[in-house]
Amino acid sequence: MTAVARQAQEKTIQEKSLRQKAWDIAAMVCDPEIPVLTIEDLGILRNVQLFDDGGPEPAVQVTITPTYSGCPAMDAIRDDLKAAFTQAGYNNIQVDLVLAPAWTTDWMTDAGKAKLREYGIAPPSGMAKAGGHSGPIRLTLAVKCPQCSSLNTKELTRFGSTSCKALYVCQDCREPFDYFKVL
Repeated sequence: MTAVARQAQEKTIQEKSLRQKAWDIAAMVCDPEIPVLTIEDLGILRNVQLFDDGGPEPAVQVTITPTYSGCPAMDAIRDDLKAAFTQAGYNNIQVDLVLAPAWTTDWMTDAGKAKLREYGIAPPSGMAKAGGHSGPIRLTLAVKCPQCSSLNTKELTRFGSTSCKALYVCQDCREPFDYFKVL
């Protein structure tokens, strides 16, 4: 390998390492409405890019997609992202909201769904397959109670503490719980 090729390879590795560091900073930001979930768990962290702005640290551009248009948590998430990057020594941070493609619960990580369950919120069940509803009508399946795992549950209200959750009650253990709806 020539010296020029080796330098180019080292630069590429360094850039990937810096980008991974920036991704890791963004990925640790928690959802303000469900603080056990990070924005990576939730699937709203879409991209992190670095740009040379002449400073000691590169400029950062973070792209996020709200769980639904008008989600009030986006302002808090934007502020938390800027604070996390500022604390890590970055001075030029841009956070962009992207609405297309629309967020879907399919983007949630398995780890995020497990965290929801442990927190007492039933995770979304099934796949949303956004835009793919040209066929048989989907049936609503039973929602498993995150407390006792019973399927003997009942929806109390379609909208719970946030628009993306419904309020259920378990008919066996009698505990109410949130269900993160499939979107």
